Amino acid sequence: MAKEATQTVQIGVAADGRLPLPWLGETLAASAALAGAHALLIHGPAGAGHLEFSLLLAQATLCEAPGAARSGQPCGRCASCHLVATRVHPDLLLVLPDALRVQLGWVDDEDSKLTKADAKPSRDIRVEQVRQAIAWSQQTSGRGRGKVMVLHPADALNGPAANALLKTLEEPPGAMRLLLTSADPERLLPTVRSRCQRLPLGLPPPAQAEAWLREQGLAEPAALLALAGGSPLEALAWAREGMGPALLAELPRRVAAGDASPLAGRGIPRVVELLLKLAHDAQVLAAGGAPRFFAAQHLPAGADPAALRVWQQALLRAARHDEHPWNAGLLIESLVTQATAVWPRPAAGVPLRGGASLNSRA
Repeated sequence: MAKEATQTVQIGVAADGRLPLPWLGETLAASAALAGAHALLIHGPAGAGHLEFSLLLAQATLCEAPGAARSGQPCGRCASCHLVATRVHPDLLLVLPDALRVQLGWVDDEDSKLTKADAKPSRDIRVEQVRQAIAWSQQTSGRGRGKVMVLHPADALNGPAANALLKTLEEPPGAMRLLLTSADPERLLPTVRSRCQRLPLGLPPPAQAEAWLREQGLAEPAALLALAGGSPLEALAWAREGMGPALLAELPRRVAAGDASPLAGRGIPRVVELLLKLAHDAQVLAAGGAPRFFAAQHLPAGADPAALRVWQQALLRAARHDEHPWNAGLLIESLVTQATAVWPRPAAGVPLRGGASLNSRA
């Protein structure tokens, strides 16, 4: 059964000048106007490519081709660009939560403890990481063109870590640039936001997103793009987790019938995310609106409003405690069973467990 896919990140512009994500070009050009900013807050909707863009901007800042830093366009061919692309540039530091490093596969022998079965890597950027980053920032530049520190996502800075960063944000040592990313800047401390100039990052138009997804091998990307809220990166992640258009089309009615088998083997956070999106669309459909994540023709009708609210509350409780050591199978079965109260009489012909259908019920 499908499991959550390891996230992949394309780093920097290629030697032939191609961007890692084509929709980043416009923002990269706009960043040239902020070439003198020592601290940038790169913000936009989740799945827009925050990490890819920040690494691209770091590559441009450190590029050794004439005029690259001012134009915002790295050459992709110099020694510095190559070092960034291979994540070994001495003047580039990535500060990431341990959990994200594991997800990206960016761990080495010294980090073996993070990949143990019983390990729970932190989702926060911890104060110890920030202090180490500050110590790194005070060292001499290795290649003499300044330094770049990327904090991704800055939303993950816990309180002590954010406070420890403030002085460096306000007065970075030498020619250092800090790039902070955020999908929700309001979650950051006001003292952090006020020390950064903002650079908005957006999602690509649907046509561009679908074209890119087809290049990645998705023959029918529209449904997955809708499920991902318009993010092609998130749509690709769902596809790699085994979520195809056919499964997506039948999922709402199977959940309504109490069939949890399409969700078996998936992580609790992803299952809860899917079910919350289904609950959202059911509520919108009941109010006469257009669903956002699932096609209207695939959604069962007749949701009971009171039962829907109870189910949503149960899903939100599960989302708040997704790090609890639940029995995943039992929790998912329970959440799907609760959905049967939302749609007491799903449409006939819905496939049930064991190959039966609603038509075969006594």
